[in-house]
Amino acid sequence: MIGTDGFTTSQLIGMLIAASLYLLTYLSFVRLLRHWRNWHSPTRSSSLVTAGLALATVAHISLSSLGISFLALILAVGFIACLFSMIAAPAIAFKPTAPRPVVEFFAKHAETTGLCMIPPAIFVGYMVPNPKLLGMLVTAAAIELVWFLRNRGVARKSYPFEKNDLLVLKTQANGNVAGFAKQHSISELKISQNGDISWLGCNKNSLPCPLSHYLHRLGLNTPPCCREHIADLGRFVAGCLQDIGAIHWIDGGTLLGAVRENGGLLAWEDDIDISVLLDDDTTWEKLCSSLSRRGAKDGYYVDVFKEGGFITVSYDKPRTWPFRWERNRMRGEIHLDLVSYRYAENNGQPVLERQLLKGAMPVMESGWHGVPVDIILPTSTINFLGPNIPCPNQPEAFLQILYGDFGSAELTYVDENAAKNRADIDLEHVT
Repeated sequence: MIGTDGFTTSQLIGMLIAASLYLLTYLSFVRLLRHWRNWHSPTRSSSLVTAGLALATVAHISLSSLGISFLALILAVGFIACLFSMIAAPAIAFKPTAPRPVVEFFAKHAETTGLCMIPPAIFVGYMVPNPKLLGMLVTAAAIELVWFLRNRGVARKSYPFEKNDLLVLKTQANGNVAGFAKQHSISELKISQNGDISWLGCNKNSLPCPLSHYLHRLGLNTPPCCREHIADLGRFVAGCLQDIGAIHWIDGGTLLGAVRENGGLLAWEDDIDISVLLDDDTTWEKLCSSLSRRGAKDGYYVDVFKEGGFITVSYDKPRTWPFRWERNRMRGEIHLDLVSYRYAENNGQPVLERQLLKGAMPVMESGWHGVPVDIILPTSTINFLGPNIPCPNQPEAFLQILYGDFGSAELTYVDENAAKNRADIDLEHVT
């Protein structure tokens, strides 16, 4: 055990280097989470950078003029592994796979789990005479404390429940809404003394509602605040694309809602799907620069995934470095997927193809996924949340390719038990 007044100049320099290496490792890791949040594996280059920084941090802490300190090595590796596993939990839980209790637990408490590592960091830093290890632990504790404090005390607006939303909630809760909210840590649910139920909505200054958990795991409808923000986000991106003259159309579940819900959203919608055609006038570079510039100006976060040919635009406002990538720690997200298409030929027939699979879209000769050109172009229009918006030329034929019998209610990605509970409600709603 050593006191701070016992540090030499070389030890202080070692502490600062350890702190800097950990900070760089942390920032690289939270940036890596952007891939998992979008259901994709991280790129090899980004993974290698993060792993290299982590190895450099551990090596710097455990090596000295006397050789390797195996105690410092074990403590550094263990601390980073535990803390980063907690930090990654919300991003891993985004993918609608079978629930994993440990991951779900840490994701559910994403705003506070990092704080539980502060007491052991203080204890180890005080008891183990390693200035470099102390530098890393102090930096990690400071980051976790700042992350927690930055998300406290944001004012939220109260929203009333619509009839169908309330019916779904009560069905999933088996009538015990208060117990259901407590069991699943649904802090947004507010029940007055006379039994009225309302939703404390998210906004640009608050953390977003954890849609993935509420919709996919619990089988609830999209909260009213998120439904409102999804509409705003769709209008923003459509306006940007119109301003640059890009050919675009609503896709996937968004088009399905517009067709089946008479211009509305699906009851369990968690994002918006818009596609854009890349050509000589609308290049990838022009598209990315225009959206990024407008997003920074109007307060929308734009993230570009060139390797997948898509862009995500999120409702939360962009932050300055180094907090920019910490959004990947959030438990929820309201976002729009903007996927690029290109002209191509398949067996001699003109098609429009995209790199990412959507629904049951067939595989083209190139290995990408596509549909005949005349099903999409020239685009038509359809009512969506009020105004008309571009859609495929043959929307029903397009949906048939993606989903088959798209007229029936199908709760995509929703937990099997939750889907069974609300089956009768959704059948009545569709018919």
